[in-house]
Amino acid sequence: MHYVKVKGILSAQNGMNLYRGCSHGCIYCDSRSRCYHMEHDFEDIEVKENAIELLETSLRRRRKKCMIGTGAMTDPYLPLEMEIGNVRKALALIEEYGFGVTVHTKSSRVLRDIDLLKRINEKTKSVVQMTLTTCDEALCRKIEPGVSTTKERFETLKKLQDAKIPTVVWLSPILPFLNDTRENISGILKMCQEAGVCGVICFGMGLTLREGNREYFYAQLDRLFPGLKKKYIHAYGNQYMVDSPRHRELMELFHEQCGQYGMLHDNERIFQYLHTFEDKQENAQLSLWDLQ
Repeated sequence: MHYVKVKGILSAQNGMNLYRGCSHGCIYCDSRSRCYHMEHDFEDIEVKENAIELLETSLRRRRKKCMIGTGAMTDPYLPLEMEIGNVRKALALIEEYGFGVTVHTKSSRVLRDIDLLKRINEKTKSVVQMTLTTCDEALCRKIEPGVSTTKERFETLKKLQDAKIPTVVWLSPILPFLNDTRENISGILKMCQEAGVCGVICFGMGLTLREGNREYFYAQLDRLFPGLKKKYIHAYGNQYMVDSPRHRELMELFHEQCGQYGMLHDNERIFQYLHTFEDKQENAQLSLWDLQ
């Protein structure tokens, strides 16, 4: 862990990353890609020491309320967050200044802040996005060793549902020859239905690999699944888009099952919901159901 001062905290799309780098160890992580120009070891977490000050200045000066997002590049609920508390401080400011928030994580640590998420949701809207990749707990511990297991994330989604906080699941990545099975897709979607998930985002049955994350991914395949790297190289070479051979079949299953469960599965409409600010004191709340 190391500290840096930054010039700004909110992107043009109102997203923020309070940390840079990650200790979760997911073998497929795109954030390792060299195109992001990280100048330090990925596991050496960069803490933006003036982030909270910059955030408050930005929120105070903004004339128009909006949704603030976090978690696009770095999971906000890293273990060190429980020590530093920048995410909680940021949520407190978002609530104080009347903005909405959407948080993307793989960690049950988000439940620490359920009180703030509830208060934000009473005024505007707070949404928790959770990534799910596999129903197999043993496989989860291999490909995502530092995050909450799938079962723990499922229980977290149910607790968020009980708190009336809307949730969206990212079904990704689907790794060819590992979790690209009908049983896995069906199992995850069944969990989503039981947890009252509003919508499921899926860009396809596969993953992306580029310089930086490809090398790390292949090294982990060699370590965890001997022989599988050769199968990937033979099938995909240096392709950026790595689609499962079962992509079409599994996408048909995805859309069919989401429809049966009444979960939104149109990415564009889900993103519209995530980016739409609502003032519950002035207007009726927009729900994902209104977008179907």
